[in-house]
Amino acid sequence: MKERDAKGTDADADADADERARRDDGAGSPPPGQEEVAGATDPGAVAEPDGQGSGAGEASPADAGECRDELGVARIKAEEYLALAQRTQADFENYRKRVARDAAVAESRGIGRLAKELMPALDNLALALAAADAEGEGSGHLADGIRLVQAELHAALKRVGIEAFSPQGEAFDPELHEAMAAQPAEGVAPGTVIEVYQQGYRYKDTVLRPARVVVSAAEAA
Repeated sequence: MKERDAKGTDADADADADERARRDDGAGSPPPGQEEVAGATDPGAVAEPDGQGSGAGEASPADAGECRDELGVARIKAEEYLALAQRTQADFENYRKRVARDAAVAESRGIGRLAKELMPALDNLALALAAADAEGEGSGHLADGIRLVQAELHAALKRVGIEAFSPQGEAFDPELHEAMAAQPAEGVAPGTVIEVYQQGYRYKDTVLRPARVVVSAAEAA
């Protein structure tokens, strides 16, 4: 009796072990047929819509032509703006040059007018010195004062570009000299300045007043 009971107990234990093994295997795998459903609903698989394959991002010929037209219009506009900017720059440069030129002309005219106003005073100072020298008073205090004033006026004119010139002994030049008289002079070539009545004045390359001179003439035969 005891031997039969022991065998029955062992059989029951084996049956329980087999049942537990079947339950463990079933817990780790889906029921039959569910594997196919899971594969069909895989979130990693993305189905492509109908009619949208690898060529969906390519532009149509009409779109490409429209883009070319827009690019051509933009290029024309850019060229027009560039030409306008260049014309504006050229106009401004011409305006700047014109203003500078007008300012220089106005400055020259103003300086010339000032010099012409001072010339008679300078001539009188020169005559006063000549008279003092003729009377033997050229070394007196009055003559020294006149020379000082004369030198200061000439220095002021020179600072603004005005220079006096005295062409004693030079060949007569009608553009620089004004002949007040002509007379024979022994040993001097005809057409030579032998005496200066009044100095000439020039501003840069412009003669403000020609020098007034006496010119040597050929001796009569």
